Amino acid sequence: MKRFWNKLQYVHPRDIASLFLFLIALPCSFLFRRRHKHLWLVCESGREARDNGYWLFKYIREYHPEQETAFVIDRASADFEKVERLGKVVPYGGLTHWIYYLAAEKNISTQKDGKPNAAACYLLEIYGILKNIRVFLQHGITINDGKWLYYEETKMRLFVCGAQPEYDFIRQCFGYPEGYVQYLGFCRFDTLHNALVKPRQVLVMPSWRQWLNHKVKSSYELDNVDNFTQTEYFLRWNGFLNAPALHAFLEENDLELLFYPHRNVQDNLKYFHAGSERVVLASWTEYDIQQIMKESAVMITDYSSVAIDFAYMKKPTLYYQFDEEKFRRGQYAQGYFDYRNGFGPVCTEQAELVAALKDMYGTDGFRMREPYLSRVQEFFPLYDTENCRRNYEAIRDLPGRRTQKAEKGVSA
Repeated sequence: MKRFWNKLQYVHPRDIASLFLFLIALPCSFLFRRRHKHLWLVCESGREARDNGYWLFKYIREYHPEQETAFVIDRASADFEKVERLGKVVPYGGLTHWIYYLAAEKNISTQKDGKPNAAACYLLEIYGILKNIRVFLQHGITINDGKWLYYEETKMRLFVCGAQPEYDFIRQCFGYPEGYVQYLGFCRFDTLHNALVKPRQVLVMPSWRQWLNHKVKSSYELDNVDNFTQTEYFLRWNGFLNAPALHAFLEENDLELLFYPHRNVQDNLKYFHAGSERVVLASWTEYDIQQIMKESAVMITDYSSVAIDFAYMKKPTLYYQFDEEKFRRGQYAQGYFDYRNGFGPVCTEQAELVAALKDMYGTDGFRMREPYLSRVQEFFPLYDTENCRRNYEAIRDLPGRRTQKAEKGVSA
């Protein structure tokens, strides 16, 4: 009950309004299901198609068109037409989305945001009202102790992992029944091999901060969330983008830097500025995240799991962690992953970060060095282009509606 009341502080009026769409869609979904008994519904954030969901959908449409599959995305998304060329598209958030969501035999998602309404769907799924099969492809490698991903918070039938230590950690600590967590590799990893790299492109991809997006009491204890430009997050990253030493380094070596913050920060990209033409403020509508990751030579991030994808490509990373204590208190608890034994140096000050970037370029020309290369090999024992195939076959082999109730421990 305490968990339920804690969730209420994040409920918005639109969540209540969405329940009316659910009530209208419910009888329609029963009729729709009669003709679409084995429908798979795939979604990401609602406005994007660039992640594991997109690559799985593309694989199914190309290699298994006999499987009825639809992809959910906002009509206004920059990715809408790309998905529409592949197959059936369902407009995000409306009545049709609700009907497909309720009727689908298997709901496949990279995150909760892609569902018709995260709050309403949470109630339907966690309390066993919706009797479908749910697959979690993940948005990024889980490296922290994210309690919102525990089985009691998701009731996911299949939790896909992309790395061996991640799989071991989730299987042991997150409370999923045996066989529900599988190490299959991420679908998007199939495209990360033999990428054409721009040797002079630096990619900066900081993560987000939950307290900046939710103006609740606990957020104000961490920052001035009423003014984004006065937050430590903005001041530190904007300060780095305008550091004279950074500008001089980029100019002297003919380098370009792309600043592409997490999608939950993209709406605030307009507040950042840089006093150099060599620094590009990259909007998600203009730059494909996977493409710029594949073509960049080096990455700078803070705590983002995108660095894991970068490591998968055996390219170097720098971490800028100026607010670690605050991050642990306000966002993610420590998991199995130790950044200081990760895939690159950890910096806490701006000058230290610029110096480390210079050293990395001057010593190795942005090439991953030891011991990081050995750590990558241990982290990814699965290193091939069969990830989409493994994901598809695992989902295909999950029991359908008629047999899932017979499984011990299945409650959703």
